Amino acid sequence: MMDERLKKQLDFALEIDKEKNIFRQTHLSGHGRNENDAEHAWHMSIMAYLLREYANEEVDIARVMLMCLIHDIVEIDAGDTYAYDAEGLTTQKEREDAAKERIFSILPDDQKAELIALFNEFEACETAESKYAHAMDNLQPLILNNSNGGGDWKAHGVTSKQVYGRQSKTRMGSETLYQVTDAIIQENIRKGILPE
Repeated sequence: MMDERLKKQLDFALEIDKEKNIFRQTHLSGHGRNENDAEHAWHMSIMAYLLREYANEEVDIARVMLMCLIHDIVEIDAGDTYAYDAEGLTTQKEREDAAKERIFSILPDDQKAELIALFNEFEACETAESKYAHAMDNLQPLILNNSNGGGDWKAHGVTSKQVYGRQSKTRMGSETLYQVTDAIIQENIRKGILPE
């Protein structure tokens, strides 16, 4: 028999498995299938660890990695909102707030409070850790899309201005990695993939 705390923790572990069923607009490298939210979170967490020396400020890397791992759990209920979907973005916060409350409420109260605080910190993008986590959230799909010849940008009619708008948060977390994204965007402008 397990106690109530352990049961809640295991219930949460099973619930978040559903994140593997939330597919994003971004495709895997090598022109693969659409990636799912869990793959995105795993990939950006590893990237955060590997690239931590390029963060603008010293960061608690374990905190950053946990932010990366939980930031899209809410999409189990709220669905994936494409970064360049203006209409979807208008209701994103409302949908994600409801999902945050339901999903994290599966946990014991102390862990619910801890993960909601971490999620909210990521969303506010004010701490060194959250700024760096946002840099990963922006860089990860950018390098995948670039590896696929900008196919997702082309499919959705995305402009360079839109990509630069999203990448502004990359600069807040890492000036060095922003320079990399700038070079990638400029290359895609030259190739005619990203219209200005």
